Amino acid sequence: MSKTQKDSGSDLQTKNSELTETETNAIADLKERKRSRVRALDIKLDFEEETRRLTVGHKGKDPNAACALAMHELGTVDYRFFEGVMDQVAVLGQQDSSVSETASNFVMSVVAGVKPQDEIEAMLAIQVGAIHQATMMMARRLNHVKTLPQQDSAERALNKLARTFTSQVETLKRYRSKAGQTVRVERVEVNEGGQAIVGNVQNRGRGDDKK
Repeated sequence: MSKTQKDSGSDLQTKNSELTETETNAIADLKERKRSRVRALDIKLDFEEETRRLTVGHKGKDPNAACALAMHELGTVDYRFFEGVMDQVAVLGQQDSSVSETASNFVMSVVAGVKPQDEIEAMLAIQVGAIHQATMMMARRLNHVKTLPQQDSAERALNKLARTFTSQVETLKRYRSKAGQTVRVERVEVNEGGQAIVGNVQNRGRGDDKK
């Protein structure tokens, strides 16, 4: 081991020793959550210049296991949906002849965070990730404009994307809340003649019927 490596190791130990108890616990909690989490493998993109074909795969493990983990993450058991979605996500990472696996994997990380329970939730999660990327691109463009027309154009696009992002998140929340709705019966009464009244029931006096 070189002297530089020894010095670096010593510095690292010194820095680690300066961690507070809360910071140490946070790191331990992160490691535990990573161990217990099931996630899909990273997407691997290959672009053939001659055929202009983009091939989508996964890094590591056998293809069947990779597909199963990705479908689990998407909340689907339909292979047709899985294939279509993966093609759409892959295109997000392609620009001309270059590909960005980081861009596609970012969107899938958003999906993993949302933990969709069905195809609708998966599509909404993908849209949220895609719109976020477009929003950040417009924010970067707005910070580098040189003319007033460029500023107005970038600002309008940024505002539309930001509103779309918020709308998508709200739509996802509403969709999930409807899926989890339950009917609660506060009270059940059976009147003369066998007619049941279900719900919040208010008794009326006999005199009320005559009014």
